[in-house]
Amino acid sequence: MIRFISTMTLLALLPVLQASDWPQFRGPTGQGTSDAKLPVEWSSTKNLKWKTPLPGPGSSSPIVWKDRIFVTCYTGYGIRKENDTSKMEALQRHLLCLNRDDGKVLWTATVNAQQPEDKYQGFIRDHGYASNTPVTDGETIWVFFGKSGVLAYDFTGKQLWKTSVGTMSSNRHWGSAASLVLYKNLLIVNASEESRTVYGLDKTTGSVVWKAENPALELCYSTPLLVSGAKGDEIIVSLSGSVWSINPANGNTNWKTPTDIKGNVSPSLIVHEDVLYANGGFPSTLASAISLKSDKHEVLWKSKQSSYVPTPVYYQGHLYVTNHMGVARCINPKTGESVYDQRLPLKAEGRGGSAVYASPLLAQGKLFIVTRTSGAFVLAAESKYQLLATNSFADDDSDFNASPAVMGNQLLLRSNQFLYCIGE
Repeated sequence: MIRFISTMTLLALLPVLQASDWPQFRGPTGQGTSDAKLPVEWSSTKNLKWKTPLPGPGSSSPIVWKDRIFVTCYTGYGIRKENDTSKMEALQRHLLCLNRDDGKVLWTATVNAQQPEDKYQGFIRDHGYASNTPVTDGETIWVFFGKSGVLAYDFTGKQLWKTSVGTMSSNRHWGSAASLVLYKNLLIVNASEESRTVYGLDKTTGSVVWKAENPALELCYSTPLLVSGAKGDEIIVSLSGSVWSINPANGNTNWKTPTDIKGNVSPSLIVHEDVLYANGGFPSTLASAISLKSDKHEVLWKSKQSSYVPTPVYYQGHLYVTNHMGVARCINPKTGESVYDQRLPLKAEGRGGSAVYASPLLAQGKLFIVTRTSGAFVLAAESKYQLLATNSFADDDSDFNASPAVMGNQLLLRSNQFLYCIGE
C-alpha cells in the first residue's frame, strides 16, 4: 500500500510538527487537506483576525511554523498599475517573516533578480515573479526564485546559501512556478523552466547531490510528489506525455508511464492508497488514474473531467476539483466519471480568462475554493453540489492566486496586496 511520505516521516525527519504547522505547498502531506475547524464565513468586518499589507504581489502560498509565517513576493517590475515605467533591472524578490498572532512583519530578506528575466508579458502577467511556495523544517526556510536560484535562510533572516539551478526559459516564457519539497537531507527542486531538470540539493549546503534531466520537463509547473511503498521511496512528477518516478537516493529513473496529458502541466499529482491521479495539459485538458500496485503502472482510466491549473483533493471516495474556468467538479475516482459539474456564481471570469488559479483546501468536510477576482466559495464535500458560503473583501480588488494555508483553526489567504488571517 502507498502512503504519503509527508505524513509518515515528517516526525522522524523534522523537529516536532505541531498541529498548527503548514510547512510547505498544500500542507504537511502536500495533499491540500486539514483537520482544522475553519470559519465558513468571513469579510472585511467578520472573522478577520488581521490583515497585513505586502510590499508587492505574488502567487506563492504562505507557510507556517509555530509562531512564524513566511511568504514571498516581488517588487520593482511587473506590477499592474497605470503608466508603469518600471524596468526589468529593478526586479526584486522578498521573503517576509511575520508574527502569527498579529501579522506584524518581523523581517524581510531581499534578493535582486538574476538578469535577464522573462519579460512581463503573456501569461506571466497573471502569476508574476513569486509563484513558488517556500518550505521549512522548523530551522531553515528555503525559497525558489527561478533564474535567481534557490536560497536558504535561518529563522532570523540570515542567508545561509544560494544555488543556481539554471537560467533558461521555456518556449512560452511563462516563468517559474513549481514549489519546493523536502526529503530527508535533500531539497527537491523542479527547475523545469530553468534547466529541464529535477535537482536533489543538499539542504544544509545547497550543493548538487544529483540531477535528473528530461527535455519533457519543459512547461512542467507541478510540484513533485513524495510517496513511499513496499519497494521504497519515490519522487513522482507529472509532465507532458508521461508520469515519471525518480529514485530520491540518486536521481535515477524508477519508471515512466505514458499518458495522453500533453503540453503544459500545472496541477500536482495526488495519491490515495495505491492510485495516482494526474491532471492538466493543453489544448486538451485531461485526467488519468495510474495504478501503483504493480511494476507495470497501468493507466486505469482516462477522462476529460480534469483541471488545467488547480490541483484536486481526495475525500471519502470522491475527487474534488475546481477548474480554472470556475467549474466545481466531483469525480468518481474509480472510473473518472463526473458525479456533478457546477459552475460557481462568479462575478467575473477572471483576468486572462482564468477564474481560478488556487487549489482547493479540504477541511472538516468542507471545500474552500479561492477564486482570482470573485471571492472565495465554501462547498460541502459531498456527492451533491451544495454552496455553503460566498466570501470576499470589499476593499481588495487585486488577484487572489495563491492556494490557502491553515494555521491552527485559522485560515491564511494572500492576495496581491495583503495577507489575511481569518478565524472565529
